[in-house]
Amino acid sequence: MLEFHIGDIIFQIVVVLILMLIVSRFAVKPVVGMMRDRQERIDAQIKAAEDSQKEAEAILAKQQEELKKVREQAQQMMETERKRAESEGQTILNQAKARADRIVEEAKEEINNEKEKAVASLRDEVAQLSMLLASKVLEREVSEEDHKQEIDAFVKQIGDRL
Repeated sequence: MLEFHIGDIIFQIVVVLILMLIVSRFAVKPVVGMMRDRQERIDAQIKAAEDSQKEAEAILAKQQEELKKVREQAQQMMETERKRAESEGQTILNQAKARADRIVEEAKEEINNEKEKAVASLRDEVAQLSMLLASKVLEREVSEEDHKQEIDAFVKQIGDRL
């Protein structure tokens, strides 16, 4: 049967304790140290990754802000150019209108001048014809004063008809 000897049990307990001490000193401590080092490296890498992610997010936010500013500047430049183009267009239209008005006024003046010349020429011709006719009818010379009065009356009648 199975017998238990105290001496053997104590010896086995002492051997197990010595083995545990040896294993703990030479196997467990280095393994635990390695695992602790590995955990620290992993934690450092995670922290570095988090820092990199935060830095990347900050850079992204900065880039987005710069892009927004650039877009706003581009929009502002386009608006400024549009206003400038409208202003230039309006200026060109105003200049063209002023030139057209000036041409119309010059044409009106020229027409009035030509009309006055034509009326004066017609008046002279009518006066000459009137004098000639009157001279022949009356068989006498008409005085300059009479002639002028007759011409003015005749021109007034013609002017009223025109």
